Amino acid sequence: MSFCAIKLSHGRNTFAPAEKLTGSVEWNLNKLPESAEVRLFWYTTGKGDQDVSIVEKRTLIPSMQYQGEFEFVVPEGPFSFSGKLISLVWAIELVCAGADAVARETIVVSPAGKEIQLTKVQ
Repeated sequence: MSFCAIKLSHGRNTFAPAEKLTGSVEWNLNKLPESAEVRLFWYTTGKGDQDVSIVEKRTLIPSMQYQGEFEFVVPEGPFSFSGKLISLVWAIELVCAGADAVARETIVVSPAGKEIQLTKVQ
């Protein structure tokens, strides 16, 4: 059975803009992946069309087994927010293409140390 995982350093999942985000990835696959990469990205959920933006990625050596570390610098925005109609979510994703192996860890990007809550629609 294939296994892949992301572990964020110090168990943190909230980051300020310009802060270093570090962690490790690990996988043990039944099949050699065509490619492997770690991505820092954001996406929207809610009403309307979904937006997705890969902000940065690290290409890894495709192999059956792997353990390694990654580092990103958190961008200046957009900030994580949640509202009645739409939310913006940040995540780190490990993708081993062709081996059907994906892992994802959601994170919060905010200078306030927490997700912004949008409560009123005007």
